[in-house]
Amino acid sequence: MADDLTELEARLFEWIRQSDFDSMPWSTAGAAKAFKVKKDEIYEAVAALTRKVPERIQVFYKEGSVHIAAE
Repeated sequence: MADDLTELEARLFEWIRQSDFDSMPWSTAGAAKAFKVKKDEIYEAVAALTRKVPERIQVFYKEGSVHIAAE
């Protein structure tokens, strides 16, 4: 993984990687609550991950929902 990830980005990436967002939909509010940060910080961290580790994360919009997966 990229060495330039912030602590939040690294923790969020691992949380996304271990989560099953097929059975439980992604929730930015839920992620913010879990990490005790504001929703904007989650949005910024996800955006940063798509730039910093693009080959390991996928973010897309389908049927009215955001879908996020990481490996």
